[in-house]
Amino acid sequence: MKSEAKPDVSVIGLGYIGLPTAAIIARAGCTVRGVDVSQKVVDTINRGEIHIEEVDLDGLVQGVVSRSLLSASTDVAPADVFVIAVPTPFGKDHTPDISYVLSAGRAVAPVLKSGDIVILESTSPVGTTEQLRDLIAEARPDLKCPGVTRETPDIAIAYCPERVLPGKILEELTNNDRSIGGITPRCARKALAFYKRFVRGTCVTTDARSAEMTKLVENAYRDVNIAFANELSIISDRMGLDVWEVIRLANRHPRVNILTPGPGVGGHCIAVDPWFIVHGAPEETPLIRTARGVNDGKIHHVIARAEALVESRPDARIACLGLAFKANIDDFRESPARLVAATLARRFGTRIHVVEPYAAELPIEFTDTGASLIDIDTALEDCDILVVLVDHDVFKSVPLAERADKLVYDTRGIWPDQPGPTAAAGDKGHGLRLAS
Repeated sequence: MKSEAKPDVSVIGLGYIGLPTAAIIARAGCTVRGVDVSQKVVDTINRGEIHIEEVDLDGLVQGVVSRSLLSASTDVAPADVFVIAVPTPFGKDHTPDISYVLSAGRAVAPVLKSGDIVILESTSPVGTTEQLRDLIAEARPDLKCPGVTRETPDIAIAYCPERVLPGKILEELTNNDRSIGGITPRCARKALAFYKRFVRGTCVTTDARSAEMTKLVENAYRDVNIAFANELSIISDRMGLDVWEVIRLANRHPRVNILTPGPGVGGHCIAVDPWFIVHGAPEETPLIRTARGVNDGKIHHVIARAEALVESRPDARIACLGLAFKANIDDFRESPARLVAATLARRFGTRIHVVEPYAAELPIEFTDTGASLIDIDTALEDCDILVVLVDHDVFKSVPLAERADKLVYDTRGIWPDQPGPTAAAGDKGHGLRLAS
């Protein structure tokens, strides 16, 4: 790697993490070449445009592309630093799939030279960075790899996961602390020097396996806490309680902070990463496995309640509000809202309408169901039942006057003023709020 000049950087994978990361690095003055398997994505970025929804990303990409600091290609070219940010899904029986990571490693290996740094950012099972190292060592026996050679390595290999919230990715890529795990301490120091070029948060060095586990633990911790809230909502349903009121009161305790329940857990991180820990230690993870079961089970609980509600009003028109896995983004990966809405559409067909302000069309699983994509105004005018699945700001802004005569199943707690089951109008099926 160049000692004084800013390094040339290659970012492999231009998705929800890769593209913002590439743009942030380019903003710091480095020349960045983004690599993606999709020619459409490459062409879009080279026009200075973006293919994902993220706050302020469009302006940033346009700026760094126009200054020739960021370009995109389907081919990997020589660089000084290679950042791998490709998907790591799970396969059958929740087995981690690191094939994209290894494929990226095979693409990078031929162009490596002495002094280069390879950094894996993809959320990965413990030991993945070492597997990436072993792949490179096998492909390039002419290069001395860290942890393999007893001499000074020719290249550095490290792991540094992102910690970002969709909707705030650019801000958090810059300001959040980072855990940088090297195959060796020397690798960690070299990666640290790179990240300090564009990260204002504290960068802490450790070993690669600890950094890999840290990322998994962070998301498993959140999954377990969400599972408590979701289980509490199911208990409240059984007991006829308003879970939002129970949580509000319990959280007045100075050492209690119950999270917000919902229709399940979605996204590529929290819904996936805990399984990586379970897969690595299946006998030692009963709590993490149970939490995953609770959160997945909550989706089916919501489906069952929604189906019963729709069946109870055979002439009603239903609006499912939201498909994204969280508010104010266009990311539908592992989304419980998407599964709930699609299940209702397959069963009730044309009675189901979907409101998703971040979608131009319904996902493929809605094909031939008869369900339609409408806007919130049409839903408020034409639909009798509102099933709140995502807490988009546009939904929160709907005043009581526009929904007072609706039957509402609020899985997100966005309308605390909605009349409850004891309201007089509830006996007629109007103004009823089912809260879970």
